[in-house]
Formats: sequence, structure tokens, C-alpha cells
Amino acid sequence: MCLGIPARVVEVRGEIAVVDFGEGVLREVYAGSIEGVEPGDTVIVHAGMIIDKVKPEEVESLARDIEEFIEELEKKAEEFEKLFSS
Repeated sequence: MCLGIPARVVEVRGEIAVVDFGEGVLREVYAGSIEGVEPGDTVIVHAGMIIDKVKPEEVESLARDIEEFIEELEKKAEEFEKLFSS
């Protein structure tokens, strides 16, 4: 399973983009595999490269999906902790 992380493009320098993963976590990633990446775009980053652009109308839905995924992980972690703490 691979995990792509959403990020906002801050700057584009040729085939390199500076992206913000949130709370000011900035990283340089390869942007040459996707055409038309521009500052302000929301993208999906995997293994140091942009693998997809997210349409503006999909951003809210993606954020909701990620939040639900995190909540599920937290529940599983609590169950795991209870199981092995006895």
C-alpha cells in the first residue's frame, strides 16, 4: 500500500516544487511528472514527487476522508493498546 500526502504548492522552480504539508512543513518535491503545477494548487505527494493534482472541488472531500482515516487509526491504536496492556 502506498500513501500519498496532500500538500499545497508554494513555489515552482522548473521541475521542482516547494510544497507545504501544513503548519509550515515545507519540502522540495519533484513536479515534472504532472503538467501545469502552479502555486496554490493542492497536490498529492508520494516518495518525494507529485503524483496528482487535486481539483478545487475535491479538496474538502479529501480533507474529510483524511480526517476519518485518522480517527479510525486512533480507534485501532486504542483497541491495540487495550489488548496488549493487560
